[in-house]
Amino acid sequence: MTMSANKILIADDDKVVHESLGIYLKSEGFEVIDVYDGKAAVAALDSDIALCVLDIMMPEMSGLDVCREIRKTSRVPVIMLTAKGEEIDRILGLELGADDYIVKPFSPREVVARIKAVLRRTTEQQQSHDDGCVTHQELTIDIKSYTVTLRGKNIICTPKEIEILYMLASNPGQVFTREQLLNRVWGYDFAGETRTVDTHIKRIRAKLDNTGLNWSIKTIYGVGYKFEVEDNVTDEKGEIHVVGHHRKVGLISDTLKKRLLDNGISNKELAEFMDAPKEVD
Repeated sequence: MTMSANKILIADDDKVVHESLGIYLKSEGFEVIDVYDGKAAVAALDSDIALCVLDIMMPEMSGLDVCREIRKTSRVPVIMLTAKGEEIDRILGLELGADDYIVKPFSPREVVARIKAVLRRTTEQQQSHDDGCVTHQELTIDIKSYTVTLRGKNIICTPKEIEILYMLASNPGQVFTREQLLNRVWGYDFAGETRTVDTHIKRIRAKLDNTGLNWSIKTIYGVGYKFEVEDNVTDEKGEIHVVGHHRKVGLISDTLKKRLLDNGISNKELAEFMDAPKEVD
């Protein structure tokens, strides 16, 4: 299904929010769909909606519940509005698959700017995904259809889980900091929100049983995560031997090297990590 480039759904029980955002959005060429409760937001969602703006506190159904429902069937970008401004609300919204959040009171111009940024980022991500498919032993991530299969079975994952997994699996051996993952997947760097990355990684690991397979998501203590693939060989007896790892040499910056050393990794371990992959005869 294709999305209209300019149709924005606003779900908020405050008419002032609709009026103020509507004026600015329409002046920028957007079409606005107004609903005033959560159930109406779910009912109004269709393939033509380019982006949803959801207030957390709404009658009938909260914005968080609406976001949860949307993510069951759609990848449409979501921006959450919250009057609370509490970290737990922001983290929960991000973990449910929201793309951004804005704390009330806000400037309508800021909201429009954030809407444009999310739409631009979504378009850039779609265009940059080459053939959109990454495959490792028994695992396939298709970013175009937002599907993950493991051992031939479809694994139900949220869009953000798929995007994180795709980024890691597309770059085996490369270490991504939590800030990099947050910035690349959610599109901004916000100190204090990196816990949502840890939560998503935990859920991905729980869903993907990699027992007996040659890949895994490794935690780099104090830094972030990497997708590691072991180079296995099978001898004449059918026994598997690990002889090395795929690594992306040169992708680690001096700053990241320093962080690794500062967090207890020895120079020897770092040197081994940076060694080029061994050839298998």
